[in-house]
Amino acid sequence: MDLPGPILIVEDDPNTAALVTTYLEREGFAVIAVHDGAEALALARRKPPGFVILDVMLPGADGWEICRELRKVSDVPILMLTAREEEIDRVLGLSLGADDYVVKPFSPRELVERVKAILRRARPTAGANPSLVHGSLVLDPEKHRVTLDGRPVELTAAEYRVLLALMRAPGRVFSRDDLIGRIYEGGETVVDRVIDVHIGHLRQKLGDDPAAPRFIRTVRGFGYRFADRSEE
Repeated sequence: MDLPGPILIVEDDPNTAALVTTYLEREGFAVIAVHDGAEALALARRKPPGFVILDVMLPGADGWEICRELRKVSDVPILMLTAREEEIDRVLGLSLGADDYVVKPFSPRELVERVKAILRRARPTAGANPSLVHGSLVLDPEKHRVTLDGRPVELTAAEYRVLLALMRAPGRVFSRDDLIGRIYEGGETVVDRVIDVHIGHLRQKLGDDPAAPRFIRTVRGFGYRFADRSEE
């Protein structure tokens, strides 16, 4: 898969970084590995990466902080590496804008497949996909672009796929499990609260007041739906 920049690995264990690098390079990816958060941020500013694999436990700035800083300036796909499997850690990573996470110890082959899956989700297959329009909100599936009032809206891959699913079926109620299945097609185990996090971020980026939403409506006890044509 062609990427606009190299895969940036941020991992303080040299052995783990070297192993992941080897497996990714076998698949034809260009890779740069760094071992602390400050170096990762400096490098990302000089040479924007096409993908980031980010360890949570780092010297200096930890992975949460690095993820937060990257999300301020970029929608680059981010895969978090964590040694802890608690639900709160998974939700925290995704709430900060990470696209997925892998728990240590992990299979390098599995990690490579996760990377490929995220890239497939972020770069949908081209085809005859007309733009989806609701008032001043426009989603262009061909260009993978969202605009509001003519201005671009920067979304993570997961946020984009949630919005795409909702806008393709205005008025239809999606359960959290429905939306999880559309975001995490590889069968990953994901808590349903993650969808609430993505919806919260979408509403914030779209300026959508949950008390009087223009776009995403909550159906209590069921899930979410996008406003239908009569509600434009």
